Amino acid sequence: MTQDKWLAERLAYLRGLKAPSDQQRLLMMLADKPDRTADDARKLAALVRAEKAAERAQKARADAARIINAEKAAQRKARDHELYESAGLMILAGLVDTKTGKPTRDRGELLGALVSLAEAQVDDEKRAAWKRKGDALLAERARR
Repeated sequence: MTQDKWLAERLAYLRGLKAPSDQQRLLMMLADKPDRTADDARKLAALVRAEKAAERAQKARADAARIINAEKAAQRKARDHELYESAGLMILAGLVDTKTGKPTRDRGELLGALVSLAEAQVDDEKRAAWKRKGDALLAERARR
């Protein structure tokens, strides 16, 4: 893009701003000045360089924000997937109705049982038995 075309497009953008900076106002004033002196031309060139740098910085900030937002979205998606997987386990155990998504038992009773399970001091043998039973249910589900 030529310097004049870029400047014309940038001036149109700057004129649309509600509160341009002092630097941007001076740029517009010097660009609109019909009889520029050599000093005015030097100042205009410096302001154009600064405005181009500001434009590049703004684009870089927007790119960085897009990357950060994409990363956050990926983390949310992974978390949501894990939550759906956990809900699927509750369904497989028969604790949640697949059609309605509602617990098949009283919510307080179910929560109390889950809290008791979380707090339970269970030996390795019992955990291994639970794992075998759970793995068998998951394998059966995968075969279907």
